[in-house]
Amino acid sequence: MGLSRASGFEVVGEAGDGDAAIQAARDHSPDVVLLDIDLPGRNGLSVAEILRNELPDIKVVILSMFTSEGYVMQALKFGVQGCLPKGSSMDEVARAVQCVSDGDVYFSEGVARMALGRMVRNGQATPSPEDLTQREREVLVQIAEGLSNKEIASALNLGVRTVETHRDRLMRKLGIHSVAGLTKFAIRHGLSTLGSAVSA
Repeated sequence: MGLSRASGFEVVGEAGDGDAAIQAARDHSPDVVLLDIDLPGRNGLSVAEILRNELPDIKVVILSMFTSEGYVMQALKFGVQGCLPKGSSMDEVARAVQCVSDGDVYFSEGVARMALGRMVRNGQATPSPEDLTQREREVLVQIAEGLSNKEIASALNLGVRTVETHRDRLMRKLGIHSVAGLTKFAIRHGLSTLGSAVSA
């Protein structure tokens, strides 16, 4: 595809349907997966959810002809780091992939405005544990208990890099940028057994 001609990118695989996209991600472990939301079989959001749970180090950018709030909010829920409409220029797609690859998020102006408006109207600006995956909650509890990344990896049978990725996503999702802040969040929401000791 045209993206392969963008400076600094290497396209390591392509897939024609959702299951093939998942298998290609397993086989090649790319830094970023660019998904069409309207894939045959499993759609792009379903693929994104599976990748988030199975291969959390892989970042996902979604291209969608659908720009409804529902799709945008689902994309956010499934951990998508980039979202822009189909028909976006190849330059913008390349910018999105580069931005996400660098550890940031990229949402086209219209998509970002829509998501923010929905969150404000629904009173969802304040994050809650329900915004996290089961694995993210497990990592959060371990962080609150004072375990190191290596100790968490051993306790949950994960790689240290995977734990680091979950920690980064927790901070990004919750808007918290310190271990102390994550610990306070866990205690406040009853996720940590330290809560009773702290409140005493």
